[in-house]
Amino acid sequence: MTNWLFQVEPPLELTVRCSTDYWTFIVSEKHPVLIGKEQDVQRVLREPNEIRRSKKDPNVLLFYGMSENRWLCAVVRKENGTGFVITAYPTDTIKTGDAIWIRSK
Repeated sequence: MTNWLFQVEPPLELTVRCSTDYWTFIVSEKHPVLIGKEQDVQRVLREPNEIRRSKKDPNVLLFYGMSENRWLCAVVRKENGTGFVITAYPTDTIKTGDAIWIRSK
C-alpha cells in the first residue's frame, strides 16, 4: 500500500499524487532546496499560473507558480487520468513548450 504524502486536484481533469518515499528522494537526492516546501509544491499544482506540456514527452506536464520571487516548477507524468510528481525545482524562467492552461487575470 502506497503512503501518499499528498494528492491534489489541479485545474485539469487529473489527480496528482506524490508518495512520502518519493518526496524524500526528491529533497534528499535531486533538489534539497525543497526541504520543507511540499506545501508550496501542492499549491503550485492546485493553483498554477501556467501549465505546459513537455516538448520531449507529451505525457509530462510542467506546472509553474511563484514562490519566494522565483518560479517553482512541479513536473508531473500523466498516466491514465492520474499524475505522479517526477520532480520539482525553483527556476528563473518558464521552459518552452505548449501552454495547455494559463490562469486568467
